[in-house]
Formats: sequence, C-alpha cells, structure tokens
Amino acid sequence: MKYIQKVFGGGLRQYSMIIALVALTIIFNITSGGRMITSSNFQNLISGNAYVLVLAIGMLMVIVIGQIDLSVGSVAGFSGMVMALTARDLGLPWWAAVLLSLAIGAAIGAWQGFWLAKLGIPGFITTLGGMMIFRGAVIWISKSISVPAPPQLKLFGAGYLPDWGPTFTGMNNSTLLLGIIAIVAFAFSQLRKYNREAQQTGKTGDFWPVAVRIALVGVVIGYLTWIFGTGRPGTSFPVPGVILVVLVIIYHTITQRTRFGRHIYAVGGNKSAAALSGVNVQRTYFLTMLNMSMLAALAGIMFVGRSTAAGPSDGTGWELDAIASVFIGGAAVSGGVGTVLATMVGGLVMAVLNSGLMLMGVGADRTQVIKGLVLLAAVAFDVFNKQQGRPSIIGRLFPTKEGNPKEGNPADSGS
Repeated sequence: MKYIQKVFGGGLRQYSMIIALVALTIIFNITSGGRMITSSNFQNLISGNAYVLVLAIGMLMVIVIGQIDLSVGSVAGFSGMVMALTARDLGLPWWAAVLLSLAIGAAIGAWQGFWLAKLGIPGFITTLGGMMIFRGAVIWISKSISVPAPPQLKLFGAGYLPDWGPTFTGMNNSTLLLGIIAIVAFAFSQLRKYNREAQQTGKTGDFWPVAVRIALVGVVIGYLTWIFGTGRPGTSFPVPGVILVVLVIIYHTITQRTRFGRHIYAVGGNKSAAALSGVNVQRTYFLTMLNMSMLAALAGIMFVGRSTAAGPSDGTGWELDAIASVFIGGAAVSGGVGTVLATMVGGLVMAVLNSGLMLMGVGADRTQVIKGLVLLAAVAFDVFNKQQGRPSIIGRLFPTKEGNPKEGNPADSGS
C-alpha cells in the first residue's frame, strides 16, 4: 500500500470515481458482448456528450460560488435557434451566426449576473426565471418548427480530425499526434513538479514513483489513442472532443492558477470573509454567470452542428445532466469545493452509464432511475466521509494546489 501511495500521492480511495469509471466501462463491455470498448462507441460517447461536459465546466464554477444555474439548457436551445434562424433568414455567414449566438449567450449571462450581483436575487430564482423565459422564447421564435443549420457546423458537432501522411501505424495520424502530445505534456508536467518540489525542500526524493506514474498514464493515453485512431475509415478523435479538451485546459488553468479562480473558491468558501479580505464578490458573481451562459451558447452550437438542425425542444433537461456531473465529480452543495478535472470524470461516469445501459437495451425510464440512484450514492458517499471527520474522498480527486479551498484563508486568495 505504501508503494501505491507514493505513486498516486495517497490511497486508492482518492481515485474512487476514476476506479468506478473504469469498472463501469469493463462491466458494460462484458455484459454487452464487447460493444462498449470499440472505436465507434467511444467516438460517439465523446461527440454525443461533449456539449453536456462543456455545460458542466461552467456549472462547476457556478456551484463553487454557492449558486446554481437552471437556465443553461434553455439558453443553449435559444442561442442555437437564433444562430440557425439568422443564418437561414438573414443570410448571415455561418461564422457570423456563431459569433452572434455567443454574443447572445454573453448578453443573457450579463443579464442574469446583474440580477444576482447587483440586486441580490439568488441564482436559483434568477435562473429559474431565465429557464422559463428562454424556453418559451425558443418555441416562440421557431414557431415550434425545426430550422436547418449551416452545413459547416457539422465539423464542430460531429466532425473528426483529418488524416494526413503515410499510415505506417494503421492509425489516423492526427489522433496519433494528439496522443503523443498528451503523453509528452503529462511527462513534462510531472518532471517539472518533481524538480520544483526538490528545489523547495532542498533534497531529492525518490524518482521511481514519478517514472511509474508517467509510464502508467502513458499506457492509458496510448491505449485510448489506439482506440480512437483505428476506427472505420474517415473517423478519428472527434472534433467536439478537441474543443472539450481545449476548454478543460483553459478552465483548469483559470480555476487553479489565476486570481479570478482563487476568488471563486474564496467566495464559495466564505463570502463574508472573502469580501473582508478584498475580494470583489459582486464582480465574481457577475463574471461567473456571464461565463456560464457563454458556455451554454457554445454547447448549443455544438449540439446543433451534430444534429444538423435547431429544434424547439433543444436543451430540455440539459441542466440536470450538467449539475449531476458536477456533484458526482465531488463538488460541495454548499460551495467552495470542486475541480474541473473531477467534474469531467463525473460527466464521463454519466456518459458511460447512458451508453452502457443503451447497449444493454435498458429503456429511458429505467436509465433515469439508475442515474438518479448513482447521483445520490456518490454524494452520500462523499458526505459520509466528511461527517466521519475525514477529508472528502470524491472531492479530493485532482486536489487544488492550495488543498481544500473551504479550509483555506480567504486572505490568501490573491486579492
């Protein structure tokens, strides 16, 4: 056990959701007769759930500040419908329609952020009103009829990385290059962390745990690269997955390494203490809500691109999947705790559940029941460990640089 702790930085309990994700994948692969772990299913799993995971990134930040956003599905549907209508009826180029959709998402976020930050209306009430307004608006402007989307958007919703060069490996070269970059980036980050700790402590620790960690993660990334890169001709790693990976990198950096990110955790941990230490609570609320609606608009664009049309029911129930992904990933209901990477694990657990149950022929009704039970079990498991005086297990997935933000001093939040 001590060797495992050296390699992973703690006991396996810290990685319970990752273990659950792997276990679910293997179980569904066995019960479905090997149809779970295939190139086509993994590609569909990523491209078919990327928009929900994009929503989950923004929802994490909203939940960390102690709020909730119930309007994201309606905002996504409304933004996607506006994009399709302006491209069809006004003759806007597809890129101009996309920019307009993102601008509308930003405007909606600014509107809801104003009610929360300036008028003090709780996010639950503000976004509940937004959910009603924009759900009705999308039906109103569409006249309950689907609108075709510009064909160029299919690349962003259901496209694949292009192939190029000789295929000596039998894999898509773009996917192979992406996998190599991921392995090199992870190895570089681990070596950099090792060197930084050696400089801080003035002594060199064991290097073998770092080497084993790099090797294990490299094997996992290599296997996933092979899965995505050896599908049927014309397929590779999905473009929506690339967009998601870029957003995860950006928002992981924002939440963990920037002043604004530290302010988010400080406000969620203790709003009054954060304000006394100089954090602009209203500004943090406003920007977080604005960011959420912009990501909702992006999710709507991706979904419309995948479905090739904007429909009046687009976005219905999306907020529930996004919220569930955040809480399964270990975010605290009271705010102040949660990470982007752990939220992605929670979202993938939900995606694997959906895919696996569908492959097994389980109906949508029972699928919803099972997903609800999984959400309750994950949150109850986390709460139980906190009540026992132990640190959060699920919430310790990919811990923040400073540790648990709720236990930190808001004065250290970069203000």
